[in-house]
Amino acid sequence: MMKPAKNTICLWYDGGAEEAARFYARTFPDSSIGAIHHAPGDFPSGKQGNVLTVEFTVMGIPCLGLNGGPAFKHSEAFSFQIATSDQAETDRYWDAIVGNGGEESVCGWCRDKWGISWQITPVALTEAVTGPDRAAAKRAFDAMMQMRKIDIAAIEAARRG
Repeated sequence: MMKPAKNTICLWYDGGAEEAARFYARTFPDSSIGAIHHAPGDFPSGKQGNVLTVEFTVMGIPCLGLNGGPAFKHSEAFSFQIATSDQAETDRYWDAIVGNGGEESVCGWCRDKWGISWQITPVALTEAVTGPDRAAAKRAFDAMMQMRKIDIAAIEAARRG
């Protein structure tokens, strides 16, 4: 048995933990599925033998998906932030999440079909809004505030003025 990680993100699902973990493993590099554990007895939202937890990794971050039922819902208070290197990578992740039953939000945020929020954040955006030229940073920030999926060319144009 492998030594468990000291810190693991536990994500609560309403029965979709295994499907979500498989999607993440297909979609993101350095992502995989580990052990799938079945309930040893009946529980409030399931029966003995149902998938109870799924160990998985998303871009190197250890996670545990718990099929806890409908009691708790996800919100933007927790999100995965994925730093992308170019528009193609930004589009690929955004389109995978939204195209698999997810939904768009604003400023580079989207939500997958299980309710988990994702920030698909180009490095160019982060550099633009944190750069030393505060006027350029504000222009880039204002441009971002009008977007759903981040358009790197538009951010860079706004940064230049």
